[in-house]
Amino acid sequence: MKFAALIAALVGSASAFAPAINGARSVTALNEKSKALPFMNRPPLLDGSMAGDVGFDPLGLSNIDEVGIDLYWLREAEIKHCRVAMLAVVGMVQVECFGPAPGCEMATAKNQMDAFWQIWGAHPQYIAFALIMIMITETVSGIATTTGRESGMREPGDFGLDPLGFSRGDPAKFERIKAQEVANGRLAMWAAAGLLVQGCSTTEGGVGNLMTALKDNSF
Repeated sequence: MKFAALIAALVGSASAFAPAINGARSVTALNEKSKALPFMNRPPLLDGSMAGDVGFDPLGLSNIDEVGIDLYWLREAEIKHCRVAMLAVVGMVQVECFGPAPGCEMATAKNQMDAFWQIWGAHPQYIAFALIMIMITETVSGIATTTGRESGMREPGDFGLDPLGFSRGDPAKFERIKAQEVANGRLAMWAAAGLLVQGCSTTEGGVGNLMTALKDNSF
């Protein structure tokens, strides 16, 4: 009887200390500093498991969940805009340096904003067709995002498009490639925004603005 009482007392003591240990770990996790902003705590949901995650969320957007938008949706939107921005920057620079694509010969302006309106004036059906294709793409993307979010079986941004088979190779290398995609996409979003602002404020394209700046500020 005394032995049983001793065992019960030890189990009770261990149980009493267990919450304190878990609580200490939780406090440590909450007080962990962000890699991107060392003077701020790391957002709880940004634990580094996503490619390119360095804990940058000064506005706390990763914690939004009251309006039907959560971290899954935000991640999907980021990757989508990364990919669109990379294509946009390449397209802008390519057209400025090598001329318009076949069928768009009327877009002779180096400034992509002016080139857009040249196409609109000559062939507005091109713009209408592009808008229809965007609507179809957004519908497919929305369905994939909704089903993936509900099932938990789909990673944000994953459409199974991997013609070079990167996902079937070394897992560590594939994770590095995903991080590079996000990093280059974030840079491309800034670049695309800069090209659009320059296009609205000058008569030159991005490359032309760069050459002018180098010429005017060279020693």
